[in-house]
Amino acid sequence: VLTIGSASNSSLGKRVVVNTQGHTLYILRPETPTHLLCKSSECMKFWPPLTVGSTTTTLKDGPGVHGHLAILRRHNGLLQVTLRGMPLYRFSGDHAKGRAKGEGIESFGGTWHAVAAAGAQSTTPTPAPAPSTPMTPGY
Repeated sequence: VLTIGSASNSSLGKRVVVNTQGHTLYILRPETPTHLLCKSSECMKFWPPLTVGSTTTTLKDGPGVHGHLAILRRHNGLLQVTLRGMPLYRFSGDHAKGRAKGEGIESFGGTWHAVAAAGAQSTTPTPAPAPSTPMTPGY
């Protein structure tokens, strides 16, 4: 059983998702399970994917963690854990529990964000309001 937990992070001012050792977990925006951006050995050295050894591993969301956990088979055969459809990573620069030094780093084709435990990322842009007047093509 792999339990994904949550912890309050004072530097970010929110509860974040953590691995079993209490290290902050990250996602890379705009990565998706079908379009992985972190594929190189260099990326995985800095941002090791959260993996399991078998597709039969039971994934459990700990207190405060909201969203569906699943397993993604990467091109190299690694089985990576996803939360809400987003592949999870750890940052090699976080040497202790409670660290989130990877927040906001732009590398490997996107921006890294600590995963909010409660749901949608606070960095997700809100949709623009619909125009109040109908859009007509200019002639």
